[in-house]
Amino acid sequence: MINRPYYIKKLYSFKDKDLIKVVTGIRRCGKSTLFDLYIEELKKSGIKDNQIVRLNLEDPIYNNLDDYMKLYNYVMKKVAKNQKTYVFLDEVQNVLNFQKACDGLYIHKNIDLYINGSNAYLLSGELATLLSGRYIEIKMLPLSFKEYYSYIKSSESLERIYLDYINKSSFPYALFLNSEDEIDDYLLNIYNTILVKDIITRKKIHDVSVLESVAKFMMANVGNILSVKKITDTLNSNGREVSVHTVENYLDALIDSFVFYKISRFDIKGKEFLQSGEKYYLTDVTLRYALLGRKNLDLGHVLENIVFLELKRRGYKVYVGKSRDKEIDFVTEDKEGFKYYQVSYTLRDVETLKRELSALESVHDHYPKYLLTMDIDPEVDYNGIRKMNVLDWLLDETK
Repeated sequence: MINRPYYIKKLYSFKDKDLIKVVTGIRRCGKSTLFDLYIEELKKSGIKDNQIVRLNLEDPIYNNLDDYMKLYNYVMKKVAKNQKTYVFLDEVQNVLNFQKACDGLYIHKNIDLYINGSNAYLLSGELATLLSGRYIEIKMLPLSFKEYYSYIKSSESLERIYLDYINKSSFPYALFLNSEDEIDDYLLNIYNTILVKDIITRKKIHDVSVLESVAKFMMANVGNILSVKKITDTLNSNGREVSVHTVENYLDALIDSFVFYKISRFDIKGKEFLQSGEKYYLTDVTLRYALLGRKNLDLGHVLENIVFLELKRRGYKVYVGKSRDKEIDFVTEDKEGFKYYQVSYTLRDVETLKRELSALESVHDHYPKYLLTMDIDPEVDYNGIRKMNVLDWLLDETK
């Protein structure tokens, strides 16, 4: 199993706390394996096998647990008497009214409950209302570049390893596949499973071809500023005849299933969000291979996507920045304030360097500013703007 130290540490920090631990993330990103890894840590700390209850509710063996009372009763029969019991429920949204079972298990003080699921519906509606203030969400992504690099232990250059990373996928199991064809088939399988289980069935979508047209358009325009109207107009010009409302619903479904993340534009001077124009990024950049193939890969936008995902992993709120008439690729916010990032695959061209610097120079505050590039150069400081190799930045979480 591939170690996921960040998420294990996160789970351990909430161990025995009076909260339901909810792990969310796209299918096949490693949520079940995370539970396996965490259970091993619990055993090392002295927790015995009879104190652990583990159910993967996508396993047909549990098909009879098709409503919340059956699930609740099954788990309660396995709970250790007079001992703390650690209960793990994979893909819990497959059980009808599962939130009632979670609430029932939660009230038992000798139960430490952990659940996971593959779409945002897990924490919408009744569960959020029923368990308000009683759960902590841990948002899981596929492998980071650092996790990928740590696992493969390659003697190749960082640049070569990065190219493999964006070619072979960050989904953990893809590491064990041998060819591009195998990886592409695996990615297509993930995508189709998400479409069927998390979108089409749940949203009762009948025109699957329109949904796929929206997904393909989004994958081809990762990192571009878009609006729902622009997407709709483009599809209509290609003969799709689709409404703004339909496109909006399909986009929401793709986001709720963690295929895409949407980030809003933020006016840096006015400290307010803008009403139009968002950017969309893929949870795994190689998912586009499943629908678009491997041609015409925009390495600049792929790198931007990788940086966005890393900022999400580090726990920041992430926006697209607007500073006067200039765009900042990413503005992050946490309790310490803001940070600003420009991402460019190469800055060898003097005019490109000037343009990217000018966007950061237009922000007149004292928060950190970074210029990230694939160029192999010594780190440089341009009047407070740190120009860094992006791979060094990806491996050093303190920067």
